[in-house]
Amino acid sequence: MGTLFLYTLVEVAIHTILYVRQVYPPEIFIRRKKYETPVYQSRHPALNEYISGAVRAVRDELELAIPLSFLHVQGTVQRIVVVIKDKNNIALERFIFSVEHMIQVESFDKDTSVENAMTPGGLAQYFRSFLIKISMIESVLGQLELEDDISFGVIIELKDEAVPTVSHTKDPPPWVPAEHQNTTAGISDDAEMHMIRAVNTGIINLSVAVQESGEKLKRMKELLAP
Repeated sequence: MGTLFLYTLVEVAIHTILYVRQVYPPEIFIRRKKYETPVYQSRHPALNEYISGAVRAVRDELELAIPLSFLHVQGTVQRIVVVIKDKNNIALERFIFSVEHMIQVESFDKDTSVENAMTPGGLAQYFRSFLIKISMIESVLGQLELEDDISFGVIIELKDEAVPTVSHTKDPPPWVPAEHQNTTAGISDDAEMHMIRAVNTGIINLSVAVQESGEKLKRMKELLAP
């Protein structure tokens, strides 16, 4: 259940982030509802295929990293980062999903109970609050008006000394090393971090934050200068 809820949230969040940060024109998005709150979904086939492939790869990495046992197992994934970058591949904003703990309950053992675990309904309410805060993030970050040619990428950061697992399928394609400047390790001292939400479900501990890069803040300051 942990991985299912996580990658569902990540997929919905990516679509909504791309809409609210205006990475793509608003005309290609349609309004939907998830966890009883309005969200946005791309209608562009190629973009949807990329997002779905990235999220499937996240799911595979989470599931492949977990041995075949019932409880008290941690995977290797530490963070999932949605980075918005300029035409020179310089990070402007990073939406950071931090996975602090993961317990996997096998699907065939649905009756297994986890002490202090949140119910699916309770978890849905927390995820609703995640999505509401992401939808309103412009009030914190302002409009991203630095330039027209921006793009995004999805990055998985593993725990110290962990190595990527190997999938035997060709769909989605293998992960490639991320550029240092796009990862959280590339965050400069003058960057600003804003916490969106954190939740401890008893199965997965998740926090979501958005970071404005020092480069973005510098450009915004220059843009607003008289």
